[in-house]
Parts: sequence; C-alpha cells; structure tokens
Amino acid sequence: MTSRAEPATADTPAHPLAPRPAAATLVKRVNRIEGQVRGIGKMIAEDRYCIDVLTQVSAVQAALDAVALQLLQHHLHGCVQHAVKSGHGDDAIEEAMTVIRKFAR
Repeated sequence: MTSRAEPATADTPAHPLAPRPAAATLVKRVNRIEGQVRGIGKMIAEDRYCIDVLTQVSAVQAALDAVALQLLQHHLHGCVQHAVKSGHGDDAIEEAMTVIRKFAR
C-alpha cells in the first residue's frame, strides 16, 4: 500500500510500519467473501427467490466494505503517516482522499 508519490525502494519499505498481523485475518475474510459470492452464483443458477439472493448480495457488499475500511485504516496509520513524516504527506493524503471519495459514492 505504498503511496504512488513515494514508491518502495531499498530505503523505503513497501509497508513502513510493516507488522501486519491482521493480514491473515483479512485473507480469511476475503476467502469467506469469495465463498459467499460463489453461493450467490449457485442461488441464481438454482433460480432461488430474488429477495434471498439480494440479501446475500447486500451481505457481500457489507463484508467488502468492512475489509476496505480495515485496509484503509492500515494505509492511513502506516503508509500515509510515514509519508507525512518524510515530507511527502500532501501527495499521500490526496491519494487517500481519492480512494475515500470512491467509497463515498
């Protein structure tokens, strides 16, 4: 999640506050979401009741939003904070705002 304004180099690690114990948890969550999406496909193939399918779609959207918020939090506390401290804060903040605007739609 390195800012494009400050690409990873030998001097700048890709994740400045590298410890990501939550990575395994995020992978598990994404795998669970993947299973939910496959389940939606199966529901459609089985011609299940539309409201039941839509309920599952809504659950997947909420689960993806939760994953995105966790990733954003990590990015802000790690990559953006590092960029600010190293004098590249404006670019990193603008990049973060661009992605935040996508979620605000």
